[in-house]
Amino acid sequence: MRRKTDALYTILLVLNDIAMVAVAFYLAYGLRRVVAVPPPVNIGPYRDYLVMMIVQVVTMLTVYFFSRLYDVKRSIPWLDEFYRIFAATSIGTIVTIAVTTFLFKNSRLQVDFPRVMVIYAWVLTVFLVAVGRSMLAWLRNWLRKRGIWADRLLIVGTGDVGRMILQKVRQSPRLGYRVVGFVDGETEPGQQIMGIPVLGAVDDLPDLITEHGIEEVIIGRSELTHQEALAIISRCEQGQVGVKIFPDLFQIIVTDLSIGDLGGLPLLSVRDVALRGWKLTLKRSVDLVGSGLALVFLSPILMLVAAAIKLDSPGAAFYAQERMGLDARPFWCLKFRSMRTDAEQDGPGWTKEGDPRVTRLGRFIRRSSIDELPQLINVFMGEMSLVGPRPERPEFVEDFSRSIPRYFERHRVRSGITGWAQVNGLRGDTPIEERTRYDLFYVENWSLAFDLKIRWLTLRAVISRDQAY
Repeated sequence: MRRKTDALYTILLVLNDIAMVAVAFYLAYGLRRVVAVPPPVNIGPYRDYLVMMIVQVVTMLTVYFFSRLYDVKRSIPWLDEFYRIFAATSIGTIVTIAVTTFLFKNSRLQVDFPRVMVIYAWVLTVFLVAVGRSMLAWLRNWLRKRGIWADRLLIVGTGDVGRMILQKVRQSPRLGYRVVGFVDGETEPGQQIMGIPVLGAVDDLPDLITEHGIEEVIIGRSELTHQEALAIISRCEQGQVGVKIFPDLFQIIVTDLSIGDLGGLPLLSVRDVALRGWKLTLKRSVDLVGSGLALVFLSPILMLVAAAIKLDSPGAAFYAQERMGLDARPFWCLKFRSMRTDAEQDGPGWTKEGDPRVTRLGRFIRRSSIDELPQLINVFMGEMSLVGPRPERPEFVEDFSRSIPRYFERHRVRSGITGWAQVNGLRGDTPIEERTRYDLFYVENWSLAFDLKIRWLTLRAVISRDQAY
């Protein structure tokens, strides 16, 4: 079933791209005839350009194929898809010009391909292909949310990791999973875990896969030895299903590896921090300009929120808390006060959903992330960044550094108002190991485009009030 749906979706992608590239070429031709800037050249009837349009369509589809745009992925963020389409279309446009010049330079057709028309076709192709693919993705997600076009999933492990996988699947119906049950040797079959039954033990996997029509298995037991994991994978392969494994602590330690050699001796190299040299200056410049402009334009809102907090509950409008930033240096992190002044009389702790310490107005400003806006001052002063790992309190940093491998690596960049872990739903009372894995991925894979993507996802989450409390 999965192969058939993937094949159907690939066909729809190809048809979408053919239609959109052709429409983009036709609109570019029409624009060049209508828009007289620069002065129009002698453009003949559209039928003279049909062969050129076919060349453009074939070339674009070929470049898209080699750019892996027809590899069906379970879920890909819209911004990532747009980057890939932009890059592939740009290359395809250059290739189209080269092929067109080669084919028609000395031919009897003598068709001119105006440069402005090339630019129009390039921009329109990027836009239309992205819109068409977004509509297809929306349709697929809509069907998946209703249980159509979804893969039947089996989760191995009923512990914290297995439950976290189930929760993530339920939060993201667009992934296209329908959880059928759990498999675990330590829990009796028939028991319910978060409303999902335990179907049997690991040894029963081949029979369960066949009986329930399982299409994918996720192994959610991070304590497994390599031999045990291989044994589970071997049982799954008997049923010809897809298998995914939740990463263990070793994969948290080495989030990204490259293979090198030392005089012929193979070595594994762990990725280092990506922010070095001119990249640091670039990121700091973006932070300085971005926070400065935001403070100027948002200053009326900041004053209104501060006044509302004073009227809503006794205490100061702002709340300063010591956090650990770049190189684990302490600084005072600013926030709008969203809790009672006696909220931590029993000591520090994580904020949970429905926390009674949160004030009436505080609940709103936390849900809308308005309480984080004063941290723009920290960014402007160089204590934080717009994007980066969230800063933690000194007492938490000390505990986590002892128990989480490479936890201290996240302090090799400035802390951020938002981060890769937060836009993936990991904020508040969530597993610190998982947050650390996302933070280390950000530290080792930083780019300006990555920061832009995180800011876009943050804005979308704030507007939808997703994962905020």
